[in-house]
Amino acid sequence: MNKKYSIAIHGGAGTLVKGLMTPEKEEQYKAALNEALEKGYNVLENNGSAMEAVEVAVNHLEDSPLFNAGRGSVFTNDGTHEMDAAIMDGKTLDAGAVSLITGIKNPITLARDIMEKTEHVFLAGEGALRFAKSLGYHIETPEYFYDEHRYQQWQNIKDSDTFQLDHSMKKEGKFGTVGAVACDKNGNIAAATSTGGMTNKRWGRVGDSPMIGSGTYANNKTCAVSCTGSGEYFIRGVVAYDVSCLMEYKGMTLAEAASEVINKRVLEIGGDGGLIAVDAKGNIAMPFNTEGMYRAFKTSEGKKEIGIYKE
Repeated sequence: MNKKYSIAIHGGAGTLVKGLMTPEKEEQYKAALNEALEKGYNVLENNGSAMEAVEVAVNHLEDSPLFNAGRGSVFTNDGTHEMDAAIMDGKTLDAGAVSLITGIKNPITLARDIMEKTEHVFLAGEGALRFAKSLGYHIETPEYFYDEHRYQQWQNIKDSDTFQLDHSMKKEGKFGTVGAVACDKNGNIAAATSTGGMTNKRWGRVGDSPMIGSGTYANNKTCAVSCTGSGEYFIRGVVAYDVSCLMEYKGMTLAEAASEVINKRVLEIGGDGGLIAVDAKGNIAMPFNTEGMYRAFKTSEGKKEIGIYKE
């Protein structure tokens, strides 16, 4: 069982131009990414499953106000927080997803509970919250999710029809999504994605993050993928599954397939963003077609990298 194991995480992509962020802020982001990475890697090192590793890593990112997921979720048009998440097991193709929920500290954990404790894959809104309450989840007050920076983002545009993917130039913008993919010592892989959506979003808009095949996908035969980007395009391009398809039917390597999808196919339909992916041999790919993507990876061969900008 001397297999290479590895984990990769992301904290969103977008207009991350060097110099827009203070060095202190940059350090904060890198520290948060590093902590989440090490927590997930630790699980793998101690013979834990890929599923467990991605959940632990994403939990950590959800708990940080720096990322638009869990605690740092952005404000909707109504001044509330609506969160989405999905998780998938590459070994069994089991998956769990949740959308349009409020008050849940760690949406990714709820997604996993949906996968393991119901006959369903996807629960949303009021029903998903009833399910969470039936399991004894603590419902956090809005104060838990309040972040001054997020509140100001919303104040700037709340009376307009504008919604913001977290990446317009007037702030250190980025797509607010976090995610993780991992390959464990048994060669099983998993993917997890969690998000607070778009600032000022209306009408219960849902992006690609909780959609299996679009923002999140895992199959031991090919790869595990977690996306971040302009959700509408990632949904239309069925991006996560497309990477898997190119590997399965065209025989592409992980790196080739991931690059083809992000640097060609998504761009062709007008979308931007990035993804992280891992295959069952522990190889990692992290392409993005934006100025930057919060990202990090670590492998059992001693390779480790934490990045924000295009190299």
